[in-house]
This record gives sequence, structure tokens and C-alpha cells, in this order.
Amino acid sequence: MIKGLYEAHLPVSDLQRSIDFYQSLGLKFYKKYEKIAFFWVDEGKSWIGLWEGEQSELPYHPSIRHIAFYVELEDIKNAKKWLHQRGIEVRKSFNMEPIEPVAVPDQAHAMIYFNDPDGNSLEFITRLPKEIDRLDKMYLSDWENLCLHDNEK
Repeated sequence: MIKGLYEAHLPVSDLQRSIDFYQSLGLKFYKKYEKIAFFWVDEGKSWIGLWEGEQSELPYHPSIRHIAFYVELEDIKNAKKWLHQRGIEVRKSFNMEPIEPVAVPDQAHAMIYFNDPDGNSLEFITRLPKEIDRLDKMYLSDWENLCLHDNEK
């Protein structure tokens, strides 16, 4: 029945500024109305809607004002540099400095977080090829070192 997530929406305070920002991420602009704009994440399969209005002033919480974009493992390794080239700074996550992507070993995911101009939380996330039975978060390079040591055993 369910094949994927088709849409997500975020509140923004300045629609044109947000259009420029999301275009800088490489999303394909689809359509603009008076206070709404749509961008394809995967054309014909998923999009995000940006809604200009006072809701952009709602305080952030992980359950609202957050979107995660799937990227490949090699892309997440280069994400900090890629974002920096676009004037976007990555932010601290899980109480870890934004040195490199953070891995969640028991879920086999790596991610990096940043904000849009309205403070909406954005994330690049990738699935890692191996789960490790550890609950602590770690940098991606530490996860890779653990996997190397496991393979040497």
C-alpha cells in the first residue's frame, strides 16, 4: 500500500528568500502561488511545500519543522563542505560538534543537520551498511573504524 512519503511542509517568513535557499540546495522549483511554493525532492514522487506565514515563529521541536533528505553515503561524507560552499553552516547535533556527520550505530544511519533561514531543521541522512549494537552516537569516521576492526577479527 504505502510506497513512500510524497510531501512535507514547512512554515517560512519570507517566501522568496526561502525559494532562493531551497534552490541553492539543488531542489527543483515546481510552482509558486501567493504564499506557497513547491519544490520537487524526487520529481513526480515527492515534494516539499513552503508556506509563508506567522507559523514560522513557532518554536522548533523535532516533531515539527523538520525534514530529512536522503543522500548516498559518499554524499554525506562531503555534505559539510558542500553546504559550506553554499553559505550554509552545519549545526551541532546530539551534543556533538559539527565536525563531520554523526552516526547512530544501532540504527545504521549517519546524518548531518543544518537550518534554513527560518530555523526549520533540515537533515541529510543516509543508511549505513551495517548496524552495530551500540547506543552511543559517534562520528561517522569512528563508526567506519569500528567496522574495520570488526572485519579484522
